[in-house]
Amino acid sequence: MRTGSEPATARSALRARFWLSVWGLVWALFGTVAFTLAGRPGWAIACGVLLLIVTVDLAVVLRHIRQGPHWQPGPDVPPYRPPEDRP
Repeated sequence: MRTGSEPATARSALRARFWLSVWGLVWALFGTVAFTLAGRPGWAIACGVLLLIVTVDLAVVLRHIRQGPHWQPGPDVPPYRPPEDRP
């Protein structure tokens, strides 16, 4: 259901973001280790930075999931009411 206020009241698919972050975490960790063992420090640093970013994103997603239905609405949570227009 569209209300016209989606940019202000958009909801994120947190479970999808969680699993994508886990996937990214695994590959960034694998890349960091593999490039370190292969003697490619530049690529290892790039994968390490990506690993840090993915870890922070995963922490934010987990925090929002634990905050409950405000951040992870289910079918029983109605959409947000659009903001009232002030004259």
